Amino acid sequence: MKDMKWDVLHSEYIIRRPWLTARRDKVRLPDGRVNDEYYVLEYPDWVNVIAITPDDRFVLVRQYRHGLGRTSFELCAGVCEKGETPEESARRELFEETGYTGGEWHELMQLSANASTNTNITRCFVARGVTKTDTQHLDATEDVEVYCMERSRVYDMLCRGEFMQSLMAAPLWRFFALDGR
Repeated sequence: MKDMKWDVLHSEYIIRRPWLTARRDKVRLPDGRVNDEYYVLEYPDWVNVIAITPDDRFVLVRQYRHGLGRTSFELCAGVCEKGETPEESARRELFEETGYTGGEWHELMQLSANASTNTNITRCFVARGVTKTDTQHLDATEDVEVYCMERSRVYDMLCRGEFMQSLMAAPLWRFFALDGR
C-alpha cells in the first residue's frame, strides 16, 4: 500500500487557549497538489465511562450543551489530564461528576471525534459494579445532574436517538451489541 501521508510545508497557530487550540497548515498531498489552508483542532485525549451499578443500573449525567443549545443525557466524560493514564482520568471524572467509584474496569474502544481535523482520541471504558461513595465534586462552571437508569431504558433512549454526543452513542451501541440487551 502506498504512503498517503501529507507533508506539512508550513504551520501556524491561530489561537492557543486552554479549551481551543487551532492551527492552519499548508500541506502537500502525495500527488503533489498543495492545500494552502488546512485547519486542525488540537485537543488533549478524552475519556468516557459506561458505569454500571451492582444492581445493573447505568449511571448517567444530564447537562446543558451550549453548542447544540440542548440539555441531554450523557455518559460521564472528560479530559485526560497530564500525568494520568486514560483509566485514571476516567475514574477521576466518574468520581468528580457523580460520586461513584470502584468496580471492575476495562477499555471498550477508542474513537476519534473527527479524524480529519481533530488530533485527539477518546478512550471509552466500562466500569461494572460502581457504588456511590461520595457527593459530586464539580468544577465551578459545571452543572451536572446524576441519574441511575435501568438497562432497558438506556437501550430505548439509545434507539430513539436521545444520546446526541456521537462519542457516547457509539460505545453504547458497541456495549449493547457485545453485552446484549
